[in-house]
Amino acid sequence: MLDESLLDAPERLTEADRRGLLRGAAEAGARVRTAARHAAEAGVGNLKPDGRPRAVLIAGPGAAATQAADLLSTLAGAGSPVTRLAPTGVAPAAGALRWELPGWAGSVDLLLIATPDGTEPGLALLAEQAYRRGCTVVAVAPARSPLGESVNGSHGLFIPMATAPYDHDEPLAGAAPGVLWALLTPLLALLDRTALLDAPPDAIEKVADRLDRIAERCGPAIVTYSNPAKTLASELADSLPVIWTEGTSAGPAGRRFAAALAELAGTPAVVAELPEALAAHSALLAGQLAAGADPDDFFRDRVDEAPALHARVVLLRDRPSGGLTAAPGARELALGHDTPISELEPEAGGELETLAELIAVTDFAAVYLALASGA
Repeated sequence: MLDESLLDAPERLTEADRRGLLRGAAEAGARVRTAARHAAEAGVGNLKPDGRPRAVLIAGPGAAATQAADLLSTLAGAGSPVTRLAPTGVAPAAGALRWELPGWAGSVDLLLIATPDGTEPGLALLAEQAYRRGCTVVAVAPARSPLGESVNGSHGLFIPMATAPYDHDEPLAGAAPGVLWALLTPLLALLDRTALLDAPPDAIEKVADRLDRIAERCGPAIVTYSNPAKTLASELADSLPVIWTEGTSAGPAGRRFAAALAELAGTPAVVAELPEALAAHSALLAGQLAAGADPDDFFRDRVDEAPALHARVVLLRDRPSGGLTAAPGARELALGHDTPISELEPEAGGELETLAELIAVTDFAAVYLALASGA
């Protein structure tokens, strides 16, 4: 059950935030600036690559590496395929995970390693394997980590991860807001140098500025009725979020939101892109999760029972391709099944800025839902 009174009690929110999630969301803009500075100090701005890599491979543990790969793949488009190397192992622990390069990887490919830990022996072995194959290796991880020593020893480029003092208070969640931006920002700067995507220093600064503005709008001191993140968190209480996305940038933002809801708030969610989401989830909205669905006796006493779980559509939109939009059809389908719908659409700006806004608002919403539900 969601404790809605907690949402408008900043001091209580701070006390409940044992994992530093609110601080990570609020300081996302500062984390981007620090990460960009670390990339510049590591020499990313001075790189002069010989054209684009044939393929970009990304390895790392957990949600942060998965989402970084998803975001970079979306931003890069068809220029060079961006592929995440999924780990194998018997447990999601640093010492148990292993990564392998595909058989075709070689000197014309780029391996990116992104981890908020840096102690994984499997990633050090991967860096050594890539060096033997002739792959270029770039890693982002905490400073003075074993991975940094391994990458430097393999003649790769190591970029210290932008960390905060409270990162070490509790184990870092892969979906934590600060972790994503600390790992993603140096990779954006790097791939801008390879001409794989457009993320020059001024664009990254605009991302940081946009994140600062969202932190002001969605911070704990802003009351629920004028705070889009708190409003969304309260709307998602006791519901199954059905996340529909429209527009290039909205896709990875929606998938990140679903991952953050699961990892931070313990809330399952389903996600799909419009217009295909309308066919994929039509039966879901018409079934037992529909707002009007109640197979039991209407007059039965439910005072001591938990509320039934019903679907709620969350529509994330960002500049639909060609001006065509399936949003009217999405609203019609949802409301036709008595399913409530929440909508988020970023302010105008560059692709990186609008993507950052969608991620930031939904990150705050996932954090508020986690704190108010005691996750």
